[in-house]
Amino acid sequence: MKFGNVTISLVGKNYIIAQIEGVGSNIVYAELVRTGSQSATLGDEVTRGDLDAVERDIPDVTHVAGTHDIQMTVVAGGVERPVTLVAVTEGFGAIRNLLVVSGRYFDADDMQSHSKVCLLTEDLARVVFPSTDAVGQNIRVGELRFTIIGVFKERVATFGQSEIARESVMVPFDLLKSYAGTDTVKVLYAQAVAPEAVPSVTRQVERVLRNRHRAGALYNVQDLTAILEAARNISLAVTIVLLAVGSVTLIISGVGIMNIMLVTVTERTREIGVRKAIGARSREILYQFLLEALIISGTGAILGIAIAISIPVIVRPLLPEGIIIPISGLAIVTAFAVSCITGIIFGYLPASRAAKLQPTEALRYE
Repeated sequence: MKFGNVTISLVGKNYIIAQIEGVGSNIVYAELVRTGSQSATLGDEVTRGDLDAVERDIPDVTHVAGTHDIQMTVVAGGVERPVTLVAVTEGFGAIRNLLVVSGRYFDADDMQSHSKVCLLTEDLARVVFPSTDAVGQNIRVGELRFTIIGVFKERVATFGQSEIARESVMVPFDLLKSYAGTDTVKVLYAQAVAPEAVPSVTRQVERVLRNRHRAGALYNVQDLTAILEAARNISLAVTIVLLAVGSVTLIISGVGIMNIMLVTVTERTREIGVRKAIGARSREILYQFLLEALIISGTGAILGIAIAISIPVIVRPLLPEGIIIPISGLAIVTAFAVSCITGIIFGYLPASRAAKLQPTEALRYE
């Protein structure tokens, strides 16, 4: 039971953290706050110059990227469908851990030459090109036509909570002016070199933006550290609760072992008397019954561990993608040791009772 509780805790912890980190590891993101007591001006907008400043002035930053998303339409089956057009700069794919399902991602030439190429999300590709491969096809987004060079998906779905919606078209950032008449950045992404550098990078990104814009401009600069820490704290709390439940289960099991041993001692009273009469010492009787309690608890522990290990193997094909059930060797050893110790502790009272029996009283027992 305790091994199963530890496994459940590990699965929950690893899955939650993997989901958060799957959005992008060590990410800091910033955007202009467009509401408040004072309206934002054009000079407050984040620009390509801000991206360059963050990359140049913050040594712990490995990648910097910017995005700008607008709502557009595409034609699928003769019907216009709303889609999200996402203009991205270099490094966005690496920062967000995007997975290219087919084709390729933007290269340096695509970004610098303003090529009319795009990538589609997997969902949009299935809608627009249900029976053919989307890569190499042309698609009209608004008034412009693009050549599709790849199909991609998020490693962990953000369900529209980021700039990437289920049906999105991703294009090089420099094509943005053709649609929106602007080349400002809605969201700035910076990737820290290591998790411990994230808080420092967050503060420095905010400082760079404040230094480059007017004092009244407000920027929302955040990272995933708080969410990760909350996930770890929740996992710790769940682990403690599960271990408490496991401890109660162990106590109940121990009481069961003690009752079994007490019945055994009662049924074998004459046997104990005979052994003592022919010279067996009290210590030998005590060890005999402790060994029997150890065998009972150890056998139960082995069966429980075998069942617990077989469950992940059986259910693995049925689990959603991204969920892995870890099997901890330390948890197995600990569960076996705790079960055996529980058997010895709760078996001591019956064993002690057997060891203290007087031969004359035991031989008269019917």
